[in-house]
Amino acid sequence: MTLGRAPSFARRWIAISAAAFCSLTIACTITQRVMPVPPDLQDEVCIIENPAVRPGFVAEYQSALGARGYRHRMLPEDARSSDCLITSTYIGRWSWDMALYMSYAEIKVYNDGRLVGEALYDSTHGGGRIFEKFIDAERKIQELVAELFPAR
Repeated sequence: MTLGRAPSFARRWIAISAAAFCSLTIACTITQRVMPVPPDLQDEVCIIENPAVRPGFVAEYQSALGARGYRHRMLPEDARSSDCLITSTYIGRWSWDMALYMSYAEIKVYNDGRLVGEALYDSTHGGGRIFEKFIDAERKIQELVAELFPAR
């Protein structure tokens, strides 16, 4: 009688293990997605200042925009996305896990106040992918901007 239960128990154990593995791997993801801006976008981007983000983030963003052929101008943090024809907002967060690393980056682009492009990098749920979340923040910002803005 015990032998008759073994295959059933083994199948249940395998099914439970597989479900747990799938849950863990899905929960331990690093997300990156980009919705590029239209290629005919005006070449000046007004960046709305975000003082909560490390200054290096916006400096790299400005540099990457320039490398893609876009001019930029900074607007104060209380500006609105409709204050300039093309505006952009950004968020960058750093986390600590044995070392400081950029865990979240978001860049949004608006044309006359309407969202027309967005780049997102999120490793906040990537705890199980320990080595993949330690990225070079400058390169990641460059990569996001390259995918977000077409070359001029």
